[in-house]
Amino acid sequence: MPVRTDTPIAENEKSTTNSHITAMDVFTQLMEFRQAAYDCLCRAKDATFEMTDAILLTRNAYSLADLSLSPVFRRKWSSIYETTQDTRPQRNKLMKLYNQKIPKQGRIILGGDHTAWSRPDAPTLKERTYEHYAQGGKGGHPVTPGYGYSTIAWIPETEGSWALPLRHERITSWENPIDKAVWQLKQVCQELPSRPITL
Repeated sequence: MPVRTDTPIAENEKSTTNSHITAMDVFTQLMEFRQAAYDCLCRAKDATFEMTDAILLTRNAYSLADLSLSPVFRRKWSSIYETTQDTRPQRNKLMKLYNQKIPKQGRIILGGDHTAWSRPDAPTLKERTYEHYAQGGKGGHPVTPGYGYSTIAWIPETEGSWALPLRHERITSWENPIDKAVWQLKQVCQELPSRPITL
């Protein structure tokens, strides 16, 4: 017996099929993106990729050893240390890949940030600088020895906390935060489809 296409059952089947196709399309795009990101890694590709997955899937990691316990990191715990030492991701290629995912319609909003990583108990750490530390450094002081990092991120939503970092780099002792942010912004804007608003 033929099934009428105007019945509610047929409509439900049709919408289920459409949503299934959409989900498969999204899954395919995700697989293609992950492959493209993998191709931007150089040495220790597999271990670096597994470490990235472990970072994404681990709610609280207080050390690299914590990340090595993730079920998606299928190597011995010492590999995670070797990975961070050996890997050299192609940052410009990754940035271009991320920029391709920014929608071409609408105004692009970028956010810049200077974050301190306090390292007062590491006097032999190379290139430590004095950083403003909002939470208060050792003894509650607002200035702490450590590293400064500059980040430029795409802000896709007016509400919420999700952002896509396009560049995230350490500010060396011979750079200042403003100059570093300006340089990063120039790198990012070369690849964007339109002029952004930067915050």
